[in-house]
Amino acid sequence: SGYEKKVEINLKTRVASMDLGDSIYEIIVPMEDVVEFKNGRKQTVQKKVFPGYLLVRCEMDDDTWFCIRNTPGVTGFVGQSHKGQKPTPLSRKEVETFLTAKGDGQDAPKRKAPKVDYEEGESVRVKEGPFADFNGTIAEINTDHLKLKVLVNIFGRETLVEMDFSQVAKL
Repeated sequence: SGYEKKVEINLKTRVASMDLGDSIYEIIVPMEDVVEFKNGRKQTVQKKVFPGYLLVRCEMDDDTWFCIRNTPGVTGFVGQSHKGQKPTPLSRKEVETFLTAKGDGQDAPKRKAPKVDYEEGESVRVKEGPFADFNGTIAEINTDHLKLKVLVNIFGRETLVEMDFSQVAKL
């Protein structure tokens, strides 16, 4: 894991040098956009859907098998029952499952919740809005709506205020 892009480049280079472009059609590292929050800022980052795996669309013959198997960084295959034996091809439905991981609908896998840098009970400073520059304590985190409920001390009285992740910063 972590070498997928390098293996993809190595394989594309080998395909070109061995003139197998008519047999190996497509090489993909399945990626999805994931929302993360760092230092109170919302960021969209690309994450690998299946770390450690590439999808290769090809006609499986001896030449393509040799090319893929001997590419630096390729360690094995999904669907390979014995070492040295050609792997079983994925069905179209299995491939669509890999490639639609960021889609929606009944067949799409459930998306992971955004990565949250905050914890309940943690002290934060409000950066913007009517309570800017006030300090508070996180009472509740709602990752579905990307909201926090923060207990803010206003004139000696604690008030529960709902705000976006981007409106607060860690102390």
